[in-house]
Amino acid sequence: MKFRNTVLAFVCLGIGFANAFSKQQKPNILFVMSDDHTAQAIGAYGSRLAGLNPTPNIDRLAREGMVFENAFCNNSICTPSRASIMTGQYSHTNGITSLNQPLSKERQYLALEMKKAGYQTAVIGKWHLVARPDAFDYYKVLQGQGDYFDPVFYETGAKETVKKEYSRNGRSFTKSYKGAVQMSGHSTDCVADSALEWFKEKRDPNQPFFLKLHFKAPHDDFEFAPRYADYLEDITIPEPDNLRERGDGSLATRGIDGELERYIGSSVADRHPHRGWLMFLEEEDVTDDLLGVAYQEYLKRYLRCVKGVDDNLGRVLAYMEQEGLMDNTIIIYTGDQGFFLGEHDYIDKRWAYEESMRMPLIVRYPETIDPGTNDALVQNIDFPVTMLDYAGLEEPDYMEGKSFREILETGEEPEDWREAVYYQYWMHMSAHFNPGHIAMRTKRFKLILFHGVDQVENGKKEWSRIQTPAAWELYDLKNDPEEMNNLYDNPEYEYVLAGLKRQFLKLRQEIGVTNSEVAAIVNRTVNEYWDYDEEDRARAETVAKETADRYRTLKSNRANAVGVGSMK
Repeated sequence: MKFRNTVLAFVCLGIGFANAFSKQQKPNILFVMSDDHTAQAIGAYGSRLAGLNPTPNIDRLAREGMVFENAFCNNSICTPSRASIMTGQYSHTNGITSLNQPLSKERQYLALEMKKAGYQTAVIGKWHLVARPDAFDYYKVLQGQGDYFDPVFYETGAKETVKKEYSRNGRSFTKSYKGAVQMSGHSTDCVADSALEWFKEKRDPNQPFFLKLHFKAPHDDFEFAPRYADYLEDITIPEPDNLRERGDGSLATRGIDGELERYIGSSVADRHPHRGWLMFLEEEDVTDDLLGVAYQEYLKRYLRCVKGVDDNLGRVLAYMEQEGLMDNTIIIYTGDQGFFLGEHDYIDKRWAYEESMRMPLIVRYPETIDPGTNDALVQNIDFPVTMLDYAGLEEPDYMEGKSFREILETGEEPEDWREAVYYQYWMHMSAHFNPGHIAMRTKRFKLILFHGVDQVENGKKEWSRIQTPAAWELYDLKNDPEEMNNLYDNPEYEYVLAGLKRQFLKLRQEIGVTNSEVAAIVNRTVNEYWDYDEEDRARAETVAKETADRYRTLKSNRANAVGVGSMK
């Protein structure tokens, strides 16, 4: 009996060692996301800015990993994109269609699933999902959007109430933050410092880790660290070809005779009466070329913030290399969406156009991923499913994304991989004055329907309560990657258009948006203008005239950005 017990003990001990070894063999996962960091501002994507070498550390990840050329978000705005990454669901499914909507602990699915897989979980930096990230073992996240300087973080276990003084529009006030800590310095440095502190003091080396590392930068208003003030100062930043020649657009974005151009989409300089970049210029900077001057200021501030992110990511990577963590860690780099850097004379994001909808996505894991580029259609709802796949979990049935692990490891798409991605922007005419719209993108074509109605009841904003005209846009991305030529009425594309509309409708049905109560108002208008026959066009033109009249007389509460320095 004693011998038998001894054998049983050794067997149990062996199983214990095997389980421990199995846990250690799971790859660590570092998910790095910067706010509004667009593919055009990453050297590896080869844009007009690549020669400036803005991102050497991110480019290193790209050289050693896979770069995705066709990664897209389904709703190009901060909170919804982050919610899709945490839930693996479209906005109409998780219900987070706009800003300031909370993702409660029980719906922070990615963290909950990772813990089931035996991972130590942490999130550091910009969270922006209102409810605290309590599903993680550890969090240290910026309050709301977060401040660029001397930021306040909500932190696991913090008991103090931090009070911070603010001054805006000549008014001083104090905000209180419970369960928080305050750090000194620039946000990007503080986020990286916090990550390094977690690695050194809180990480359990006996567990695989899952760390979401989120930088606030380069979100506007691009308040860069002072040490970057001279970076690119004497450089002329190349302009996009479509900064001054914006392209066809449609009735939805231009109006009948251009009467809506001033009101649709915030601008680099003074095209839009209430949102442009002239607010950051000094009087002495202004020349006859307002657009050119504003563009240079806009890009330099943005790229200075990008430089800070890249340098700090380099610090984190250097520590991981020193500790031997690089090769057993899947490192993912992305932005929460794309961002306009002057293309079409637009700033910010929100649009279904490439610069906004397209996300940078770089994945490094030398164990199984060979370096290269890939053009598979990937969405942000796929990110969590793929990470869970590497963590050893099956795809949860409530997640709508698909694992692209096979693509990472073979470079080839599975036979049943998607042929199109879906996009929907919900915050009609909010903040940057973008009309509500839906879109479908295949590898070659993009089809957009601007429906022009507000689904999310965007507060009491006067702009959002005004319907804008419905219109379609069709782009052949193979021949027109800058989306300059709207082919919707081109007879040569008649059969292509008919096929794409059928595909678009089928896609909307498959993902459940056509029956979604969340999208009920939008769906009614989408159905009204789906055929876009002569009667539909006539109604849309009437709306265009009414919209222009209302916007001309509307008194906005915003400061007038056309006045140089008026919003400084």
